[in-house]
Amino acid sequence: MATLAMFFRRPLAAPAAASGAAQSTFVPVDGRYSLRALPNEHIFLYSKPIDNSRVVREPHPTARGEWRMIGTACALAVLLMGLLTPRVANIFAGYQLESLKAEQQNLLDEQRDLDISEARLSRQENLEVLAKRRDLSAPTAGQIVHLEPKGDSKLALNRR
Repeated sequence: MATLAMFFRRPLAAPAAASGAAQSTFVPVDGRYSLRALPNEHIFLYSKPIDNSRVVREPHPTARGEWRMIGTACALAVLLMGLLTPRVANIFAGYQLESLKAEQQNLLDEQRDLDISEARLSRQENLEVLAKRRDLSAPTAGQIVHLEPKGDSKLALNRR
């Protein structure tokens, strides 16, 4: 074999073989330079291929019952979820209804406040005060122009 370990076991055998000489000379190596043995170097592990193609699995007598129990548990879980879904939906609908009622009450309060402020601003005394602030006065007789459409039906006459 041409492995590195074999190469180092015979360091001087390679040049002799290359020169064509059929000498088997062995050069002794000093023991002071050799390495100590590795732990468990004397143990050899062999692997044997195992053929399990003829092995048949032993039937499990309770395996069918286990699958039946798992299927029953899943069916019961689905049934329970189906029974509880409408009740949970009603609870969420109740929460939404209450929030809508609160929002309606807030809108009614806001509408009432707007009606009060509109009534306060549209009183005759307030309108006169606002007109005086902006230098507005009542129109004179010559300033009012009433528009009457001509009879050519180009404009529509809206009469209430």
